[in-house]
Amino acid sequence: MTRSSQIAAGKVAKLNRVERNAWTKRRIFDAATKIVGKYGYAEASVARITEEAGVAQGTFYNHFDNRQQLLDQLLPKIGIDMVHFIRERTGTAHAARQEIERFSAFFEFIREVPEFLRILNEAEYFAPIGYQKHLDNVATAYVRILRRARQAGAIEDFSDEEFEAIVHMFMGARGYLSRRYSYADGAVTAVSDHVISAYRKLVTRGLFTPDTDNGHGR
Repeated sequence: MTRSSQIAAGKVAKLNRVERNAWTKRRIFDAATKIVGKYGYAEASVARITEEAGVAQGTFYNHFDNRQQLLDQLLPKIGIDMVHFIRERTGTAHAARQEIERFSAFFEFIREVPEFLRILNEAEYFAPIGYQKHLDNVATAYVRILRRARQAGAIEDFSDEEFEAIVHMFMGARGYLSRRYSYADGAVTAVSDHVISAYRKLVTRGLFTPDTDNGHGR
């Protein structure tokens, strides 16, 4: 056993039962993130996950009924981590600037968790329950943010239903832009400045000038 492993084992030994269970479950989630990110859902076996986590397969079944239950929980777990990561990097400036900060922080997150995009893209087919739960979690949190901006007067003339549609536009934009600009040769790189500036201009200015001729520019 290496010195770092000995230190880790010593720290775990000092945890109470609830803390130790939470620590073990987090190790399994972290291992599943790496395995699914590398091999995909189809090849993410319990044996591979537990080997990566450094736990026995019997320990796995103390926390999950089966492999699918873990896979259905994986994306929502990463999604909540992402929401917290972005929230910590969002200041208290004007709502428009906060949105640009959230956009930039998303690309920072996928550099921290490069497996995220593959996990997200495959989840719709291999873990549909988790995929829908992730969308619901992110949309709920994001709509709440937009409602607060509306209450502060930073957003006008948008309903809650329109907010939900906009949130899915935002999420779709992040997914496609990350595939186009963040992933190259199997690695994740920093997103280019022009991607951030394009998003900033679109969010703060809109794309087209108002159509004043037929009254549809309102």
